[in-house]
Amino acid sequence: MTDSKYFTTTKKGEIFELKAELNSDKKEKKKEAVKKVIASMTVGKDVSALFPDVVNCMQTDNLELKKLVYLYLMNYAKSQPDMAIMAVNTFVKDCEDPNPLIRALAVRTMGCIRVDKITEYLCEPLRKCLKDEDPYVRKTAAVCVAKLHDINAQLVEDQGFLDTLKDLISDSNPMVVANAVAALSEIAESHPSSNLLDLNPQSINKLLTALNECTEWGQIFILDCLANYTPKDDREAQSICERVTPRLSHANSAVVLSAVKVLMKFMEMLSKDLDYYGTLLKKLAPPLVTLLSAEPELQYVALRNINLIVQKRPEVLKHEMKVFFVKYNDPIYVKLEKLDIMIRLASQANIAQVLAELKEYATEVDVDFVRKAVRAIGRCAIKVEQSAERCVSTLLDLIQTKVNYVVQEAIVVIKDIFRKYPNKYESVIATLCENLDSLDEPEARAAMIWIVGEYAERIDNADELLESFLEGFHDESTQVQLQLLTAIVKLFLKKPTETQELVQQVLSLATQDSDNPDLRDRGYIYWRLLSTDPVAAKEVVLAEKPLISEETDLIEPTLLDELICYIGTLASVYHKPPSAFVEGGRGVVHKSLPPRTASSESTESPETAPAGAPPGEQLDAVPTQGDLLGDLLNLDLGPPVSGPPLAASAVQMGAVDLLGGGLDSLIGAPSFVAPPAAAVPANLGAPMGSGLSDLFDLTSGVGTLSGSYVAPKARLRSGFGHTEASLSRAAPAVGHPEAGTPGRPGRVLLLIPRLTWSSPGGPGRCGPSESPLQVWLPAMKAKGLEISGTFTRQAGTISMDLQLTNKALQVMTDFAIQFNRNSFGLAPAAPLQVHAPLSPTQTVEISLPLSTAGSVMKTEPLNSLQVAVKNNIDVFYFSTLYPLHILFVEDGKMDRQMFLATWKDIPNENEAQFQIRDCPLNAEAVSSRLQSSNIFTVARRNVEGQDMLYQSLKLTNGIWVLAELRIQPGNPSFTLSLKCRAPEVSQHVYQAYETILKN
Repeated sequence: MTDSKYFTTTKKGEIFELKAELNSDKKEKKKEAVKKVIASMTVGKDVSALFPDVVNCMQTDNLELKKLVYLYLMNYAKSQPDMAIMAVNTFVKDCEDPNPLIRALAVRTMGCIRVDKITEYLCEPLRKCLKDEDPYVRKTAAVCVAKLHDINAQLVEDQGFLDTLKDLISDSNPMVVANAVAALSEIAESHPSSNLLDLNPQSINKLLTALNECTEWGQIFILDCLANYTPKDDREAQSICERVTPRLSHANSAVVLSAVKVLMKFMEMLSKDLDYYGTLLKKLAPPLVTLLSAEPELQYVALRNINLIVQKRPEVLKHEMKVFFVKYNDPIYVKLEKLDIMIRLASQANIAQVLAELKEYATEVDVDFVRKAVRAIGRCAIKVEQSAERCVSTLLDLIQTKVNYVVQEAIVVIKDIFRKYPNKYESVIATLCENLDSLDEPEARAAMIWIVGEYAERIDNADELLESFLEGFHDESTQVQLQLLTAIVKLFLKKPTETQELVQQVLSLATQDSDNPDLRDRGYIYWRLLSTDPVAAKEVVLAEKPLISEETDLIEPTLLDELICYIGTLASVYHKPPSAFVEGGRGVVHKSLPPRTASSESTESPETAPAGAPPGEQLDAVPTQGDLLGDLLNLDLGPPVSGPPLAASAVQMGAVDLLGGGLDSLIGAPSFVAPPAAAVPANLGAPMGSGLSDLFDLTSGVGTLSGSYVAPKARLRSGFGHTEASLSRAAPAVGHPEAGTPGRPGRVLLLIPRLTWSSPGGPGRCGPSESPLQVWLPAMKAKGLEISGTFTRQAGTISMDLQLTNKALQVMTDFAIQFNRNSFGLAPAAPLQVHAPLSPTQTVEISLPLSTAGSVMKTEPLNSLQVAVKNNIDVFYFSTLYPLHILFVEDGKMDRQMFLATWKDIPNENEAQFQIRDCPLNAEAVSSRLQSSNIFTVARRNVEGQDMLYQSLKLTNGIWVLAELRIQPGNPSFTLSLKCRAPEVSQHVYQAYETILKN
């Protein structure tokens, strides 16, 4: 008879009977009683009253009975902590039992009893088991350390168990190694700052050796640990890849995905020119394909991971298109995922196959799947230009089916095709207009309205079509209302005489009869543009639009790199980093792919080093985006005390909280009305306008805010253009500059699309007096926002000259900036002002005045600056180095007597000596050039044919630096001796000398 009989009895007075049986002298009867207790416990009955009787049964040699008693103990020890102490002696005794199974059982149960009172009694038995001669006991004890650490971390550290665990990584038994790795990884996750898994080539070699011999779960633990290691060079990365590759053929899908994760990560370090790189790509495909023959749930997990892999390295599966074709019996979630991957793999070579499949899918019965299939045809047209004509033809065939949802999806994607290929497929507009009455979904109606407005000159009855939509204007969704407003304004600009009444009607509906602020704002902007200057309105509304790309649905590159590090986990299924869905006290570590080594192609161009950084120092000096996150989340948000005096009414920084979403007020901020140019000092922010009365008062004139826009320093070579997208959030003062009227009232130039300039240095280069801009934040790391910049000091004012470029497909607004605490207290002296939405492909130049009255915290290196920039999309972080000479103040010339006394007073050990090579200047030129950067010559004398310059400079924080510069006429090498009470500054002052003298 099976054990199910224990679950069928429900007698009254059962507890009393069980108590008697548990105290029976007969072993069999005792065992039966314990089984009944466990059965009752399993179905939810409270049998805690039997705790002392069950604990008495621990004194037995019968392994089965001992297991049952331990099971009971684990369940009830927390509710009976005082009674649980009775079991301690038995644990200690069992840990010395000759049978290794009993020793392991005892140590396993010890780890599961989460009672603080008894943990300290268990340390000695656990220490013995960690050094047990039997590997089964050692591997169980390793896991027990992780459990004990979760209960009392301090106890584990004090008892030295962590060091013992680290020693177990070198154990001769592979399962012990795997469990030790698992335990250390678990502990490291809850303490991200601790460096428990201190991996080095020797320990990695031991892990790889154990990998071949341990169980599948052990292999997963080891592979996950390997994925957290960063090889020192590409040769080590290749060696690890070669030893991990055999895991790809494992039967367990979790092992396969863990191996793929390691290989994807280490491939980042391999040069694409290597033969091994190509071999590895070929080896990755078959195991991924094999995963797709499993049950649907596993298929879905595999597909979500494949989706990430294909985005990172499409070449892995480029020849495997057929395995992603949908089967009739696939669940919908698998079908949709396969469809997504098919589009990612579509290319000119396989597009015919893909289109034939997609057309077939569009006749299926599942509505969601059909919609996705139709949309996929449009994405193929945008991705593979050669197939666009076939795709449009296929979409027209689908429209002829007159199936409502198919027609609507087709119109939405045809709109995107028009955007991608202007003036190519407009002949199909007539067919689209025939289906106008059948459109009932907002997205489809908005797409159709856009098409009619955009191509109004080609549609004879465009006004009638748009008027038909206008009849139910207030019943339409916001998306349709906004699109209808823009389309009718476009129509008016193309056919002004015929549509004047129509445009007045829509502007009245949008501004007077609507309570939607977005719609009202856009209506007012159009109204003011049309009434003030129709020519400018035409240039703004009918401007050439940027072409769209099919890559709009790709995961942002930095997030993708992080998700690749989480292949085989929930993060890879959700396509979100763990920090987005893991709650609780455990710190989530942000992972990233390793940087490419010198022997493989570089991911960062050398031009991205910050201004003033000496060659070769960039990689060590600037922390990564992940390193900055913790510091910038705790930024001191107090209002800065600005160095240069700000106007009393200027906008202050104190209220701006970059990470708290406190920038909402900037969205609808009134326009800035500047006083006459002569009244505004160069470094001041503009005063606030007087509220809503100024919002549309274009006649009052709008000046450029000096803290926001800086005119380009060289001759413009291309025209300007604005996209209609910029109008949805634009300030009313945005206009378009006209030749010959740069100072026209009511106009301010803020957006510079497709800007190039020429200068003495040649096209795109800066003139000799300008510092070259460095790319501080590449677009790929900031969702399309590229930030370039440099630092300057002029007339006692420090400025951060920024160039913001929008390389995304959406408008950017609501900009703000904040600095982390730094060595010299640098902080913005005014808000970051971008007066109009930054549309795709546009650039704005900004000069941000800085003060040195911010919070001070010593950084490494001293001149590093960590910056957070916020816009309507996200908060982005970057780090740069500023040249120290921007901190040299104008009153840095020391009196001769004071110089001599100070030089003697500063200890000799604070003196540092440097060589400045390849500088062919004479003493006069050197002195003159240094003085222009606030390094003053106090005295000069000639000693034995050498010119000796004694110089002083003062930093903004009051630190004096004294210098002796020896110049031998005819010798391009100078000797520089520096003395300072803060000797750590000397190296950076030397770099400033080099920069000033050699530029």
